[in-house]
Amino acid sequence: MLARAAAPDIDQAVLACKRVLPHHSQPILVMQPSTTYGTANRLLAALPSKNRQRLVAQCEVVNLDLSDVLCESGERIAHAYFPMAGFVSLLTRLDDGARLEVGLVGNEGMLGTGLIFGMGNSLQDLIVQGQGSAWRISATAFRRELAQDPALQRTLNRYAYVLMAQLGQTAACTHFHTVESRLARWLLLTRDRSHSNSFFMTHEFLAHMLGVRRAGITWAASSLRDQGFIGYRRGEVRVLNGVGLEKASCQCYRQGNTTYRDVFGRH
Repeated sequence: MLARAAAPDIDQAVLACKRVLPHHSQPILVMQPSTTYGTANRLLAALPSKNRQRLVAQCEVVNLDLSDVLCESGERIAHAYFPMAGFVSLLTRLDDGARLEVGLVGNEGMLGTGLIFGMGNSLQDLIVQGQGSAWRISATAFRRELAQDPALQRTLNRYAYVLMAQLGQTAACTHFHTVESRLARWLLLTRDRSHSNSFFMTHEFLAHMLGVRRAGITWAASSLRDQGFIGYRRGEVRVLNGVGLEKASCQCYRQGNTTYRDVFGRH
């Protein structure tokens, strides 16, 4: 089983969120790879077919279950993950144990990016926030494939560039933008990565993810609801007006999408 995070603040928020979700008790799936599956991840889909087949042949399919910890900050990176469904939070941990979400990765990206640069340890906690599945490859096999595949190197270097741009955008967003616009951005990112207009999140969970007081989330969510952009009830959030929610969000949401599109086109 995957390890669980020890710090209580985020964990309690995740568990509060988990309680409102339908229960899915599934073991980790390990399947023989089919080379057609690789296209469910947009990075793998960007690779030439032959290169994708060779990489996927080294992978296994695993479930991403809510609140699973794929890797902790400072821990050795054992695997790289290419999500097909679901999404994972990148959390930066401070000296006092507090954690703040700095990124959200779904099927547009990968996890374990330190391996691209030859680094062995994770800089963030990687926690599943939306359950799904992913291709998983061992760090050893990943490094071997990366060393012998220039197309894979080019694609993942481009993704690392996009991810660094997104992390920088998030840092600026956290400092300069209002809670309401940041919440709108986070809901749009979650919608895009869950591929659904409806998902389950508590105010307590959102407060921890955005690094603000719960009262601030309650006020911001109420404002977005009153404008008809979202609805929420018993932990279920529904995006009712995506165009309106985009207008309420900060420029960071659009900038992040533009950067990805400029680098990868419409894969």
